[in-house]
Amino acid sequence: MQAILGVLYHFIGGFASGSFYIPYKKVKGWSWESYWIVGGIFSWLIVPPLAAYLTIPGFTGIISSTDGSILWLTYFFGVLWGIGGLTYGLGVRYLGVSLGSSIILGLCSVFGALIPALYYDFYPSPGKDSLTDLTTSSWGQMVLLGILICIIGIIICGKAGMMKERDFGLDETKADNSEFKIGLGIFVSIISGILSACFAFGIDAGKDMANVANSIWKLANPGNGEFLFQNNATYVVILLGGLTTNFIWCMILNARNSTFGDYTNSKTPLIRNYAFCALAGTTWFLQFFFYGMGESRLGNGASSWILHMAFIILVANIWGLVLKEWKGVARKTFITVLIGILFIILSIIVVGYGNSIK
Repeated sequence: MQAILGVLYHFIGGFASGSFYIPYKKVKGWSWESYWIVGGIFSWLIVPPLAAYLTIPGFTGIISSTDGSILWLTYFFGVLWGIGGLTYGLGVRYLGVSLGSSIILGLCSVFGALIPALYYDFYPSPGKDSLTDLTTSSWGQMVLLGILICIIGIIICGKAGMMKERDFGLDETKADNSEFKIGLGIFVSIISGILSACFAFGIDAGKDMANVANSIWKLANPGNGEFLFQNNATYVVILLGGLTTNFIWCMILNARNSTFGDYTNSKTPLIRNYAFCALAGTTWFLQFFFYGMGESRLGNGASSWILHMAFIILVANIWGLVLKEWKGVARKTFITVLIGILFIILSIIVVGYGNSIK
């Protein structure tokens, strides 16, 4: 039952992540950097401490009593994760949405799921599963199989994306497409995939805060299992790192593009724009709010991260179908994307089963 709840929480988180960008499409008359940072202020500055305040009594005391080196490392991984999010856009620019997203999300899935496990091989920690634990146990091997299936699904979805571009006459390999730069694109995508996975590393780095919150809750609620919201204090620190990176870059773009006036431009629907940015930013944060709940039930970083990524890709592709982004493509292309989605669904089932037999 705990594994089922964990998968359900990860689905809700993945749905939030796969859907958060939709409100941004309703923002009118603002540049990307303006609506991105307004939404980001809700995602990374306003909502995280509010969520921690509502779920963890005295969360500020937990953070302030945490060793400075732990806080710094957690924040640092947040900064790196923020760079990963920014370079995602460059990867998509140079490789196209399908190929760029597939490489980045694939690398993010693998690195985010396996590097912490590899780390715990060298620095064992109670309650944390190492790569050896995964490779030498039947449940761990099932989780690794699920990761492999998910990667195959991502590759198939990427292939479908390239087929779609060819169907619409947008072959990115044409010589007259100056934006397509395979070497630079792959380099940037690798950087983005690795750095985007740093959110998972930040959660591990700040696990002491989550453990304290969990211990306090267990004392007050004996016999009720693990605390669902134990990671919320950790998120406050990680997301400050992400805010730092994104704020600096968006301010640079505002200055370069002379778009500081967006925030007060009365010719645009200001209240509506701010409202949709707030909705997008809040929805974005909900992905990790429910990610923490899922991890508290599954108790395994590798499987939690791969489920999170798989559900994001699954929901994003489903939105593509709902919004008719695949309308007009060849039948073979449509079947290919459906096969990719089915592989991702299968990976979710396999990872969930692996956790259920742990």
